[in-house]
Amino acid sequence: MKLGMRSLMCVSAGALACAGVLAVPSSARADVYVRVEGPRFEPEQAAQYPLEVEPHFTFGPGNVYGDAGFGAGVRVGIPLVGGHIGSVPDNLALSLGGDIVHYANCYFTGDCSANYVMIPVAAQWNLFVARRVSVFGEGGLYVYKGWFPGCAPGDVGCSAPSDLGVLPTLAIGGRLHLAESAALTLRLGYPTTTIGVSFM
Repeated sequence: MKLGMRSLMCVSAGALACAGVLAVPSSARADVYVRVEGPRFEPEQAAQYPLEVEPHFTFGPGNVYGDAGFGAGVRVGIPLVGGHIGSVPDNLALSLGGDIVHYANCYFTGDCSANYVMIPVAAQWNLFVARRVSVFGEGGLYVYKGWFPGCAPGDVGCSAPSDLGVLPTLAIGGRLHLAESAALTLRLGYPTTTIGVSFM
């Protein structure tokens, strides 16, 4: 009887020890699962980028050389000064770059096309109005250079446009910020409308 009681006490003590050993790792594991949230993407952060690089697709208006043109280009934005309008962060940036635009038709009859290089230099005012949205307006000048065939004999109304010049540029646009350093960017303006991705 004494031997049975001793065995029962040993078994009970062993079971308690095993339960204690198993409970310690379980409680330790429970402490490992911690919810971690990254920093919120705020307008203040978006306004403080060092440089913006914006590759984009380009659409040229139809009044430059016959039908509308299509191409691609890149813009670089360099912030010059930042501040606030009330609680809305803003900055003023220098925007410059280049576009290559192909026009498949021309004003006069005949089979003709044209290619233009456009180099804009503009002041860009950016307003970071919401957590994921910013808008901008820009104005300045652009230099253009065109390559196109000369008028053939018998082309009625043939009048090739100037192949080199400087004209004003104006645009409004907006960005949908996908992350702290990337945004979808749309620009509506003259001489081009663009859609692309900004890396900031």
